[in-house]
Amino acid sequence: MDGLIGLARGEDPDLAVADDYTIDQGWEAYTDAEHAVWRTLFRRQVEMLPGRAVPAFVDGLRDLAFSDDGIPHFGRLNEVLHKRTGWQVVAVPGLVPDDVFFDHLANRRFPSGNFIRKPDELDYLEEPDVFGHVPLLMNPVFADYMQAYGEGGLRALGLGLLDKLARLYWYTVEFGLMRIPDGLRIYGAGIVSSRAESLFSLASSSPNRLGFDLLRLLRTDYRIDDFQESYFVIDSFEQLLELAEIDFAPVYERLAGLADLQPGDVLDSDTVLHRGDRSYHGGI
Repeated sequence: MDGLIGLARGEDPDLAVADDYTIDQGWEAYTDAEHAVWRTLFRRQVEMLPGRAVPAFVDGLRDLAFSDDGIPHFGRLNEVLHKRTGWQVVAVPGLVPDDVFFDHLANRRFPSGNFIRKPDELDYLEEPDVFGHVPLLMNPVFADYMQAYGEGGLRALGLGLLDKLARLYWYTVEFGLMRIPDGLRIYGAGIVSSRAESLFSLASSSPNRLGFDLLRLLRTDYRIDDFQESYFVIDSFEQLLELAEIDFAPVYERLAGLADLQPGDVLDSDTVLHRGDRSYHGGI
């Protein structure tokens, strides 16, 4: 998936890795320095997310009892999470193969790195981590969408169309925005865990903010090295869950005859909530 969720198991030869790439979190082995990084991430994000993130994310942080005491213990998180939506967090040593990732999601398991990001990675981390992804799994509708995405990923993998479906994950789970009565809010994990992109995605004049359109989104490439040039905006999580009822085979057939789009492209057919001036990405 273009580096999004598919590489290999950990490189530590002494690490006990199961066939599904899960490992023990090893919470007791975290150092004071690693707990300090978590505290920095947590404090600076939790202060700015109210009024910027969707209420469901803020509620999830609270209900899971995330705090600045230190890195969350997955076992304790799972006691609350599984009771609420049937999900659990499983530790993995890093990026995992696509089929493994999708199988975990399809079975309501979220694979999260057991490591803590480094101080210079506070605004971007390629591997899925617990802060950005897990709070929304407390929301029943989003939790169902994630399971449906895992099931769809396994089907797309079999059809050799994973690159298209990866864009759906990227522009929703990782970098999605939602429009609520009070304005635009963040729900994508890649944004909520980044102070810089939290501000950029909502306030900058540079990126496009476009109404969600499945076929349009699946045609659109994305940035993995910088802030996004376009964000797709949904109106509710129910809008995402409706995708589980769609037969993607005809969608994939239509895509076969259409050219890919660049991240900053705007079409006449787009629902443009804000047309970016590209001031950050080099101008018009």
